[in-house]
Amino acid sequence: MEKIASFTVNHLLLEPGVYVSRVDRDPATGAALTTFDLRMCAPNREPVMDTAAVHAIEHLGATYLRSDPTWRDQVVYFGPMGCRTGFYLILFGGTTSAEVVPLVRATFEFVRDFTGEVPGARPEECGNWHDSDLVGARWWARRYMEETLDGIDEAHLVYPRG
Repeated sequence: MEKIASFTVNHLLLEPGVYVSRVDRDPATGAALTTFDLRMCAPNREPVMDTAAVHAIEHLGATYLRSDPTWRDQVVYFGPMGCRTGFYLILFGGTTSAEVVPLVRATFEFVRDFTGEVPGARPEECGNWHDSDLVGARWWARRYMEETLDGIDEAHLVYPRG
């Protein structure tokens, strides 16, 4: 089997950032689908996010993204990486990392500032509704904003080589 593209990125060099992971084309229409790697933790070098915080970020992020009046029609998917070091955001179109940063920033501001009941966190709405940590989600969102998104540079928008 061929190694998938995301496994060819040297995770020992990868830092938190906003990266284009891949661009796929719909064979029927030629439409672009861009997958973004919203990396929140330095892989293998710092603790990963706990599942309850990840779950709350997933619900809040998806709710925000699918409600944003400018971007909602481009949003295909927002969800966690299995390794719990970040999230994938898939958008229709050939958007660059730099172009999507304002949307990512707005999404994580929403998570950071959210109060109340996490959307979709009821037993009739979610298969694991009780595994949700809003306090943890807000902490991780604040950290990502302060340590990564505020003042993000080119080195954190393009995958490292090597």
